[in-house]
Amino acid sequence: MSAALTFDDLTLGYDRHPAVHHLSGAVASGGLLAIVGPNGAGKSTLLKGVMGILRPMGGRIERNAASTAYLPQAAEIDRTFPVSVYDFVALGCWREAGLFAAIGGRQRARIDDALGKVGLAGFENRSLSTLSGGQMQRALFARLLLQDASLVLLDEPFAAIDQRTTHDLVHLVAEWQREGRTVIAVLHDLSLVHDVFPQALLLAREPVAWGATADVLTAANLLTARRMVEAFDDSAAVCERAA
Repeated sequence: MSAALTFDDLTLGYDRHPAVHHLSGAVASGGLLAIVGPNGAGKSTLLKGVMGILRPMGGRIERNAASTAYLPQAAEIDRTFPVSVYDFVALGCWREAGLFAAIGGRQRARIDDALGKVGLAGFENRSLSTLSGGQMQRALFARLLLQDASLVLLDEPFAAIDQRTTHDLVHLVAEWQREGRTVIAVLHDLSLVHDVFPQALLLAREPVAWGATADVLTAANLLTARRMVEAFDDSAAVCERAA
């Protein structure tokens, strides 16, 4: 099977201090991969590298997917911006319609369909600031649906939302995989990872294990990851191989 994404001795970081060290491996097209690890392990940093928000300090990222959609952490979304749910979701059509183009009949039908799939039909005129955490995540997933990307990156998509919303959005993730899309998600709920994601990458600034979820999320590996992050020195010298 071809790879949607390949990491070749990848190092990413901030101010020339690595947050992800020398990661190598490939994500198969159509796969479901969970990125797990302690806080400060570099999980979100890795997604930002894939999106091009961070440039590699060393190594490279090879993207073979035709298009990529990215869901950042909820804390990074400004919900005070005065925009309706409909207009917010419609931003997912920008690749098809153009950033400043008027939304046509075809796009309107797709927007209505996406809102229905995430359970937000009837919320079109609500402002983002009135939505609950779970409703906001539904709106973000509706926007992702409209992007129609072959590679979908999700940063803690199920954090601090209710069980019903998690169930509904996990169903959408499974549907994306059946459609042949590749989904990579940063997750903390290990039971959810076991239930939904057949592949996992355990990070602790360095890769600890990558492979079948049951083989990766062992007690020994999780303990190793925690100890590695706890031992990391933020004042450490710049990684020589990335200099």
